[in-house]
Amino acid sequence: MKLNIAIDGPSAAGKSTIARRLAHECGYIHLDTGAMYRCIAYKALNEKLALDEEAALGAMIDRTEIRLTPQGQVFLDGVEMQDEIRSNAVSMAASRVSSLKTVRQKLVERQQKMAADKGVVMDGRDIGTVVLPAAEVKIFLTASPQARAKRRFLENQQKGISSDYDQLVAEIAQRDRQDMERVHSPLRQAEDAVCVDTSDMTIDEVVATIKQIMAQKSKEGNHD
Repeated sequence: MKLNIAIDGPSAAGKSTIARRLAHECGYIHLDTGAMYRCIAYKALNEKLALDEEAALGAMIDRTEIRLTPQGQVFLDGVEMQDEIRSNAVSMAASRVSSLKTVRQKLVERQQKMAADKGVVMDGRDIGTVVLPAAEVKIFLTASPQARAKRRFLENQQKGISSDYDQLVAEIAQRDRQDMERVHSPLRQAEDAVCVDTSDMTIDEVVATIKQIMAQKSKEGNHD
């Protein structure tokens, strides 16, 4: 029996890395919802749209095609996106556009359609609470701001992107505030989600932990 897995948590907690790996090992499809918001932010910045212009952004989304492949590629209007949607400027812009009700509604609708057939690992900030409230497995991944900044710093180093550790800690704290204080679908842990603190865990350990939770849920499902 295939399940839907919802992984939520703050910025740079490792959600996408874990979700990708988990999907690959379980033969599931990984849907990176953060990449969808990043695509919208990237396009809005390129088109010089105001990031609080809800009607204009909604109209832009209606003429925007975002495709996520099982291999983890992200296509915006037919063009593959990679590092260009991962910059700090796009991150902060994504946090702003994702706080708008129209933007969320339009993308959530697309995300729910993508997950209708089950066997999906979806990560974001409101998956277990809003997008897939009926997901069989809900995980809330977290880590200290320092651990998250360190990971982002090393990630940037590997990609040749220059960054400042202290600035990353400050940006992550600001992003947390934006995500938790927004009016529509704020970041919060679903009541039935299992919290996993990854500060001192390896990727392998986190994936193994989630697989145990999935096995337990499958067992419970078979007894129903």
